[in-house]
Amino acid sequence: MSKDSYHKTWKDRLHDIIYEADTPIGKVFDVTLLILIVLSIIFVMLESVKGLPNDIYNILYYGEWVITVFFTFEYIARIIAIKRPSRYIFSFYGIIDLLSTLPLYLSFFLTGTSALLAVRALRLLRVFRILKISRYIGESNRLVRAIKDSGAKILVFLFAVLVLCIIMGTVMYMIEGEENGFKSIPISVYWCIVTMTTVGYGDIAPTTPLGQFIAALIMIVGYGIIAVPTGIVSAEYAADRKSGKVHLNTQVCSNCNASDHKDGAKFCHKCGEDLHNE
Repeated sequence: MSKDSYHKTWKDRLHDIIYEADTPIGKVFDVTLLILIVLSIIFVMLESVKGLPNDIYNILYYGEWVITVFFTFEYIARIIAIKRPSRYIFSFYGIIDLLSTLPLYLSFFLTGTSALLAVRALRLLRVFRILKISRYIGESNRLVRAIKDSGAKILVFLFAVLVLCIIMGTVMYMIEGEENGFKSIPISVYWCIVTMTTVGYGDIAPTTPLGQFIAALIMIVGYGIIAVPTGIVSAEYAADRKSGKVHLNTQVCSNCNASDHKDGAKFCHKCGEDLHNE
C-alpha cells in the first residue's frame, strides 16, 4: 500500500466517523458531541448564576476549557477530512462550529465574550444527523417539504390576519378612545394582535361594553386563527405522503461536503464524487 493510498484511507475513515452516522463509531461520535454541547450550554448558564461557591465556578471554567479544546480538534478534523475544506468552512455548520469555539479564546483579550458560548445551542441542530434512520429522516424531509409548500398559503393568511388587526384596531380606537388607553391606532393594532394571539399582556384593556364585546369576539376568532397554519401544513404533509416523493438521506460528500443525496445514490449530485469511496 502506497503512502498516498494510506493517506486517503485514514482520511476517508475520519470522514466516515465525523460526517456520517451510519457506523457504530460514527453514532458514538455524534452522541458524544451532542452531550458535550449540552454540557457546555449548562456550564455557561450556571456561570451566570450569582452566589455559587468559588469551587463551582472553577469547575465550570475548567470544564468549559476541556470542551472547547475538544471542539477545536473536532473543527480541525472536519477541515482535514474533506478534499475541499472551503465547502465546510463557509457552510452554515462550519460557521456555527467556528463561532462556538472562538469565544473562550477571545476571553483572553476581550471581557464578557465567554457569554457568547451560548451560540453552541445552534449546534444542537446536529441531532438530525444522529437520527439517520430512514423512517425518521423520511418524516423530517416530508415536514420540511410541507412547510416550504405551505409558505405562500401561510403568507397570504398572515397578510389577511394583519389586515383584520388593522381594521379591528382602528375600530377599537374609535370606540374606546385615548382615555381608555387606546392612545393611537398603532397602539390599538398592537392590542388587537396581542388579544388575537391570546397572549393578553393586560397593559391595555377595553372598558366600554361595546369594546369588551368586540374584544371577546377577537379572542374567539384568535383560537381559530391559531389553528389555520397548522391545518395548512398538515394538509401539505398528508399530500406529500400520498405523492410518494423520493426521500433524501444525510450522506455527506467527502469532496464538496454536499448533502441531501437520494437514498441509494452512489455518486455526489454536485461534483460526481464516489460516495462510498470505492
